[in-house]
Amino acid sequence: MNTLDRYLYRTVLIYALMALAVLVTLGALFLFISQQGDIGVGNYSAGEAFLYTLLNVPQQAFEVLPIAAMIGALMGLGNLASGSELVVTRASGVSVWRIAWPVGLAGLTLALTMYGIGEYVAPPMAQLAKREKTTSKLADVSFAGSSSAWVKDGNLILRVQTGEVDQAFGGVSLFELDGANRLRSVKRAESISVADPGHWRLHNVSTTLFTGDRIESQVVPEITMTSAVNPDFLGLAATDPDLLTLRGLASYIDHLRRNNLGTVPYEIGFWSRVARQFAVIVVTLLALPFVFGPLRTTGAGARTVIGTLLGVVFFLITGMVEKGGQLFGLNPMLVGWLPTAVIGVCTLIAISRTR
Repeated sequence: MNTLDRYLYRTVLIYALMALAVLVTLGALFLFISQQGDIGVGNYSAGEAFLYTLLNVPQQAFEVLPIAAMIGALMGLGNLASGSELVVTRASGVSVWRIAWPVGLAGLTLALTMYGIGEYVAPPMAQLAKREKTTSKLADVSFAGSSSAWVKDGNLILRVQTGEVDQAFGGVSLFELDGANRLRSVKRAESISVADPGHWRLHNVSTTLFTGDRIESQVVPEITMTSAVNPDFLGLAATDPDLLTLRGLASYIDHLRRNNLGTVPYEIGFWSRVARQFAVIVVTLLALPFVFGPLRTTGAGARTVIGTLLGVVFFLITGMVEKGGQLFGLNPMLVGWLPTAVIGVCTLIAISRTR
C-alpha cells in the first residue's frame, strides 16, 4: 500500500468506527430505556438492566455495522471530495477503480471485524445477558442445567429442551412430586406453548402415574397445567438464530435434518448472515459513485442521512426477501444472497460509469 492507499483506507475506517460508536450508543440508550418496565420484577434492578444493556452492546454492533460502514464511507470520502482531495487525485491520473481498492480493503477489514464479533463476542454475551435477566426476574424459582432449561415451581419440576423461538418448545418433561422425595407422576410432551396467563398447554402428552404398588400410563392429545412460572423462562430454552454463531447455526441445521424437521428458516438465516458480512464491502464501495456525483458538494449532515436511509432500506428489503422466501419455499441460498448480489451488481455498474 502506498501513501494514498493508506490515507483512503484510514479515512474510511476512522469515520466508519465513529459512525458505529454513535449508532451503538443510541441503540444501547434505547435498549436501556426499554428495560424500565422490567425493573422491580423479581430481583431485576436498575444495575442489572444496565448490565443487560452492556452485555448486548456487541450484538448491537454486529447488527448495525453494515449501516455504520455505509455512513462512514460516505462521510469520509465525502469530506475528501468536498475538500477537492479526490478531485486532485483523479486529475493526477488515478482511476476510480484504483481509488476503490483501499476503500474495498477498509470494507474487508470491517467485514472481518463483523465476523469476529458475530462468531466470538456477541452470541455468548447476548445469551449471558438473556439468562441473567430471566433468572433475576424469576428469582422465586430454582434453575439448573446448561444444555436445557429446568425450573422448579412448588411440587412441579419442568424441563424444556432446546426448541423453536417464540411460543412453542420441544422435549418437555414434567415431574410432579408428592412430598420432599416421592415422585407422583412423570409427564412427557412433544411440545409446550403459552396458553392464558398462568397456564401452559402441553401437546401429545405421555403420562406415567405412580400409585402405591402400581404404575399407570396413558397418552392424551393435550393437557393444560397451571404454573406461576413466567413465560420468559421458555426464552432460556429457545434456539434464537440471531444469537447463534455461523458454526452453531450450521450444526443446528444438521441436527434438524437428522431429525427430519424443517430447516428452511434457519438455512435462510445462515446464508443471509454470510451475505450480510460480504455486503459490508459492497456498501462501502457504493459510497464512491455518490461522492463523485450528487453528494460531492453536500454537507456532512446530508451524507449521514442518505447513508442511514440507504442502509435501512437495504436491510428492510433483505428482511422482505427472507420472509418471502420462507413463504414461497424458495432456495435458501438464493434468498440469502439475492439482495447482496443485486446491490453488488448495481455498485459495479455505478462505479464503472463514474467519471
